Amino acid sequence: MPVSDAGRAEAHYGQALALAEPRGMRPLIARCHPGLGTLYRGTGKSDQARERLITATTTTMYREMDMLFWLQQAGAELRWIAVG
Repeated sequence: MPVSDAGRAEAHYGQALALAEPRGMRPLIARCHPGLGTLYRGTGKSDQARERLITATTTTMYREMDMLFWLQQAGAELRWIAVG
C-alpha cells in the first residue's frame, strides 16, 4: 500500500473513532481497532498493529455485541503478527 494511501486510511480511521467514541457507537469503535491493526501490519508498524489488535481482542465489545466473527478475525491478525 503506498504511504499516501496508508496515511489517508489512518486519518479516516482516526476521524471515525473521533466521531464514534463520544456518541457511543460501539460497533464502529470495535471495527476501527482491528482495521487500524491490519493497516499498521501492512505498513510494517508491528508494535502499533499489535497494540490495536490486542485492544480489539481483549475488550468485551465484540462479545457483548455478539460480533464473534470479527473477534475471530482480529485474533487471527494478532496471531499472524506473533508468528511474523
